[in-house]
Amino acid sequence: MNAKPLIQQLSAMLSAVAAVSVAIWIYLIFARGAFWRASVRDGSRPPAPAAWPSVAVVIPARNEADSIAASMRSLLRQNYAGAVNLFVIDDDSSDGTAAAAQNAATSENAASRVTVIASRGLPPGWTGKLWAVSQGVAAAEAAPAKPDYYLLTDADIVHAPDTLAWLASKALADGLTLTSLLAKLRCESLAERSHVPAFVFFFQMLYPFAWVARPGAATAAAAGGCMLVRADALRAIGGIESIRDALIDDCALAKQLKTQGPIWLGLTERVESVRAYGFADVKRMISRSAYTQLGQSPWLLALTLAGLALTFVLPPLFAIFAGGAARYLGLAAWMVMAAAFQPTLRFYRMSPLWGAALPAIAALYGYYTLDSAYRHLRRRGGGWKGRVYADALGSR
Repeated sequence: MNAKPLIQQLSAMLSAVAAVSVAIWIYLIFARGAFWRASVRDGSRPPAPAAWPSVAVVIPARNEADSIAASMRSLLRQNYAGAVNLFVIDDDSSDGTAAAAQNAATSENAASRVTVIASRGLPPGWTGKLWAVSQGVAAAEAAPAKPDYYLLTDADIVHAPDTLAWLASKALADGLTLTSLLAKLRCESLAERSHVPAFVFFFQMLYPFAWVARPGAATAAAAGGCMLVRADALRAIGGIESIRDALIDDCALAKQLKTQGPIWLGLTERVESVRAYGFADVKRMISRSAYTQLGQSPWLLALTLAGLALTFVLPPLFAIFAGGAARYLGLAAWMVMAAAFQPTLRFYRMSPLWGAALPAIAALYGYYTLDSAYRHLRRRGGGWKGRVYADALGSR
């Protein structure tokens, strides 16, 4: 039997698959909001408003005694001419988070501007974070003067002194219902260097920031560590209760608020996360919500993994092991993805050589997605800080 026709057919099939990978990258580079350029940032200075709006800062905190003081200090020291009050919700912590928050307020001589709330327990149908945020919003709404805006932030986030002024100026200048900054994540350990820039790259690929800002586009996203929300828009969507069971709460909130007006999301160096991640922490963080992002659908899971393989994993395999056209097409796709990764790597001050490792990193993310599906099948999905939300969905 002559094996030559079979080899030719196999070669043609491999070349066709490699050509699909190249076509995907042509689409990603030229037709997906130029996400890879990482150019939607807070670099410009919006005009200052004639009058500064009042802001209620809501900080849900569960076992955050190590970081809550630094976060609160950065907020209490804002160069902001309007009224700013902090509402810290101790979400059933066991490490002295509430005491650390009270001490931080006292040390900054800001006790009158800080309210520390003990969470009243978790009702059915709510995720813990959103129940805590809801209690903070309720306390602010009950104040004699309701706030004009809410800054929803996390207890591990530190803000530059001009963050709030920039957010308020941007929101008022552009008439935004939601103004969000993707906090610059810590990128020091090997686990962080191998995962964080790729996480930001993938996030921008899924939700091109330029599309988020388009009023007519369906794309809606936000970064939960820093979201300035117009208070009347939040009331109009039914408050935090409208997303009470959302596991991916920031994007769920963005989707709701975009029905009320334009939203905006960008990269920043003004806002930083001080949380450190090891390999187990990274896996837990991604596995927590990856399958939820897919609507807990086995079909979407299969399609996602197939797309991930075509886009990221197969090109280097073709470049190394295939021959003929498949090799050159695989090499071309690999080079393009490595080049597309460079702006994000520069943002994190990482070596450009990490671009060549993107296929391996993507394969890890695929594994975490599979693990997320497995955890949901075992009804252990959405686990975080001792809580499990097996049936939670990412958005409504």
